[in-house]
Amino acid sequence: MSEMTAVCGLLCNKCGAFIATSNNDDEKRTEVAQLWSKQYDHEFKPEDINCDGCTSGSDRLFSHCKVCEIRKCANEKAIENCAHCDEYACEKLEGLFNMVPDARKHLDSIRSSL
Repeated sequence: MSEMTAVCGLLCNKCGAFIATSNNDDEKRTEVAQLWSKQYDHEFKPEDINCDGCTSGSDRLFSHCKVCEIRKCANEKAIENCAHCDEYACEKLEGLFNMVPDARKHLDSIRSSL
């Protein structure tokens, strides 16, 4: 599976929802729903675990991706991901980077090659 980068720098191809969807794997959906329910103190059901990736153009997105302010901003600016933004790294991204430092590393790497 080739690398797919979300607008925020997360790697879709390493995301449990993306993997479960790509492989149409109901066992993986159940596993991810249970894990995320514990991690995020919110009940997720296996049927919630479907996503083709936020840059795919598909309507099949994980619930948070549908309302993600970072994704919305990138779409409005018509940029591939936040590494291509003149305002990189904005306050919205900094909040995510505090939780997921690897997203910053990935976007920094993309930005350095532009």
